[in-house]
Amino acid sequence: MDYADAVAAFFMPRQEGTELPATVTGGSPARRLRDACEPVAMHAVWNRTTNERLAQLGLDFLTSYVGGRGACLGDPAGAVVAAAFAWFEPGLVAGLWEAARNAVPPGRLAQARDEATVASLREVLAGEDLAEVANLLAGAAEAADGMGRPLFSGRRADGRPRDAAHCLWWACGLVREHRGDSHVAAAAAAGLDPVEMNILTELWIGMPLLSYTATRGWAPDVMQRAVARLEGRGWVRDGALTGEGLAERLGIEQRTDAQEQPIVAALGGRIDEVCRRLNHWGQLCIEAGAFPPDILKRAAG
Repeated sequence: MDYADAVAAFFMPRQEGTELPATVTGGSPARRLRDACEPVAMHAVWNRTTNERLAQLGLDFLTSYVGGRGACLGDPAGAVVAAAFAWFEPGLVAGLWEAARNAVPPGRLAQARDEATVASLREVLAGEDLAEVANLLAGAAEAADGMGRPLFSGRRADGRPRDAAHCLWWACGLVREHRGDSHVAAAAAAGLDPVEMNILTELWIGMPLLSYTATRGWAPDVMQRAVARLEGRGWVRDGALTGEGLAERLGIEQRTDAQEQPIVAALGGRIDEVCRRLNHWGQLCIEAGAFPPDILKRAAG
């Protein structure tokens, strides 16, 4: 998949009048912070400058995503990267990782990705005062616990950048990866496999059954068996969550949120201001064509 294909597939806005679920409109402070960070944190994935730079190194959209996000882990086996990514079909991630590392060493890939992403973000956020929020968010995130959080810990090991735009991107990435690693732990503790968790999430935020799960590389029969298992538990019926399924998914969200409380607490009374400014910068990314406009896509993590 090249960048143009990805934009065509993922940049369609949600149909006008689509009702937004409570998880989007009334999430906890930890959820609101994560969603506010998302467009900036994922700038490397969605902006044209970075994709064009990595294409020059022989990477397409998917190898750029897996290689770029996984490079903070060093140069592990593909199975290790797949385990960290969690929600994607493992063979897909392992194959993309091997293709990326064969095209360019992970360290060189990470450097090129960082340089291009920061250059793009500076352009998109030109004229914005980034330093205070960047340093506030970085201080809150880098002090968080790294136990059992490989992607967060790998990204944190890069060290806080001095440049404001770079620091903002790095800090948003820390928040995102910390919550993502926490979410994997919460789902695993609940006894859910990746396909089941994808299904619960897509239905919880209002996406059609399997519409999001399929984008993670899972085969149709694997997805249908997961649906059958969830139906057997009484969590899914007629393509929607039952009351019990909704309660189970909410419980996982709450256990994820609980793991993010140290970051929320470190921001203290400024969390609403931080989220407000991050949402403004996220909207600038969307207007620049550097993040998908669908609010449900943002909330799917």
